[in-house]
Amino acid sequence: MIRPVRRDDLPTLATLQSYLSSPSPDLLDAVPAVGTCLVAVDDREAERPIGYLLAVDGEDTHLAELVVHPEHRREGHGRELLSAFLAEQDSGTRVTLAVAVDNEPARSLYESVGFEPIGYNEGFYESDGEGDGEEGADDRKESADSDRSSDAVIYAYDV
Repeated sequence: MIRPVRRDDLPTLATLQSYLSSPSPDLLDAVPAVGTCLVAVDDREAERPIGYLLAVDGEDTHLAELVVHPEHRREGHGRELLSAFLAEQDSGTRVTLAVAVDNEPARSLYESVGFEPIGYNEGFYESDGEGDGEEGADDRKESADSDRSSDAVIYAYDV
């Protein structure tokens, strides 16, 4: 089930955010003032959030973060979050996102729902070698001992 974020979800979302390779804690702290935040909940555990999508409003709407708990990946929650988010966008809205070149699961997900690559950004992500390569807008796969930057593919979806 997908629903809007509630204030009592924020501690759980902060924990989920730790699975992102390039988290933005300040952005999460600004929810919901910055845009849209939807959560995927586990119906079996009292609606406990198991993933979230965070988008920032602007000239284009930018999908900044999408993360699903590792124990719940490949169950369709990322696709459900994207579908729910896109369904509530006004016609004519452009949604953009950036994803690491080497994050094939995330790229495959975005392309499967209709996002198209529109650009390439060298060194977009700065790496400290931490993070776990989650499916999401700001994610990338990297080895734990590398200190490098990662290039990103920029995607867009026109509603």
